[in-house]
Amino acid sequence: MKKLVIIVTITALFVSCNEVVKSQEKDDTNTGVIEEVAQEVPPKPEETEVWEPVRAIVNPNGQKGAPSDAIVLFDGSNLDQWITARDSTAAQWSLNGDGSMTVKDKTGDIQTKQSFGSVQMHIEWRSSPENTAKGQARSNSGVYLQNRYEIQVLNNNDNPTYVNGQAASIYKQSPPLVQALVPTGEWNSYDIIYHEPAFNENGEKTKSATITLLHNGVLVQDHFSIQGTSEYIGLPKNDAHGPAPIKLQDHSDNSGVSYRNIWIREL
Repeated sequence: MKKLVIIVTITALFVSCNEVVKSQEKDDTNTGVIEEVAQEVPPKPEETEVWEPVRAIVNPNGQKGAPSDAIVLFDGSNLDQWITARDSTAAQWSLNGDGSMTVKDKTGDIQTKQSFGSVQMHIEWRSSPENTAKGQARSNSGVYLQNRYEIQVLNNNDNPTYVNGQAASIYKQSPPLVQALVPTGEWNSYDIIYHEPAFNENGEKTKSATITLLHNGVLVQDHFSIQGTSEYIGLPKNDAHGPAPIKLQDHSDNSGVSYRNIWIREL
């Protein structure tokens, strides 16, 4: 009789455990079904759609070859957007019949009447075939952003120089990734994306300016962080500043550099 009771007890325990296991398996199975069903419900497309604000429409060839929202700084007809940098008098560079202007030697740098911060800029330039000087004297000029950060203009065709001073360099800071010059006397283009630096209330720089540059459609400066002002001698400086003019350089060595088709978009 005692043995029978033990057997019945063991059997009951086995049946009870088996039911618990089946119950857990059933719960696990149900949980999996619920999770699977939940995963099958896709999000609605409109949950990730943004409709406002509606973007402005820009015609990429809206005015004289520039985008419709651009400020045309030079179209070949006059120098009304420019002044002499040193004294703010009328710009004295030479206007040409082909819609370009040429540096007039020793008349000084010219700069825009308007000041700018972050910009997209397009400018075309040509070196002079008559200038056969060596190194930095061969068709030297420069495009200065905010009147202090220079993109070098120079004829480097068969004319070696220090690489952080060749065409398309950020002068004395960043050599171009490659040399992308066209033959001497043909027109080069620079397409520039520039973001201005930031300074705190104490005049300390909190964010460097950056520049991306395409030279004749080739990427030559890839979001380079500008170290400070472009200095011929010494290290870059970082005095606080706000919007400032675009400046074009008269290198005062009969460079013969010409410019055309200059426009800018404020960012």
